[in-house]
Formats: sequence, C-alpha cells, structure tokens
Amino acid sequence: MTEKDEDRADALFHALSDRTRRDIMRRVLAGEHSVSTLAEKYEMSFAAVQKHVAVLEKAGLITKRRSGREQLASGDVVAVRSVASMLTELEQVWRGRIARIDELIASE
Repeated sequence: MTEKDEDRADALFHALSDRTRRDIMRRVLAGEHSVSTLAEKYEMSFAAVQKHVAVLEKAGLITKRRSGREQLASGDVVAVRSVASMLTELEQVWRGRIARIDELIASE
C-alpha cells in the first residue's frame, strides 16, 4: 500500500472505531437522514453529533448535501466496500500464516 492508501485506511478505521459513528453509519446506509434527525437518536448535544458526522465525512464514509435549511447525510457504499476489502486482505494474510503453520506441523 502507498502512503496515501495507508492514510486513507487510518482515517476509515479511526472513523469506525467509535460506537456512535458506527451506529450513524448503519442509519445513513439504510437511507438519507438529516443531521438534526440523527441527533435526536443520541443522548448527546447536536454539536457532538455534528462532530461525529464530520469525522465520517472527512473519512469519505458519508456525504452531505443541503436541502433548504437541513444538512442531509447519506452513506457511501463504495467507501464501506473499501473497508471490507482491507479487512479481507488482512484475513488472507492471517489465513496464509495459519496454512504455513499447518504445513510445518504436518511435515514434522
């Protein structure tokens, strides 16, 4: 992976490391929501939810658009797939190591 790819991976996994942000992702992947509607679901200030949304947006996991006075957020499926792809790659490395251990044990 290039330095840019590594920076992107850091941003994606940082954004998804928080429980509230993962829940926001589930909601916006299911359908577009206004930030104010999202904020109603959490026991925190509107500003705190806005910050969570900003982290997700900066990582490229969600996009926002204006509709009148509201900011509407929607999930980016392509970005979520890139996270899944990274995890699959890590799983393949892990499975390769397990296969080599199995081969070593079998050869003894």
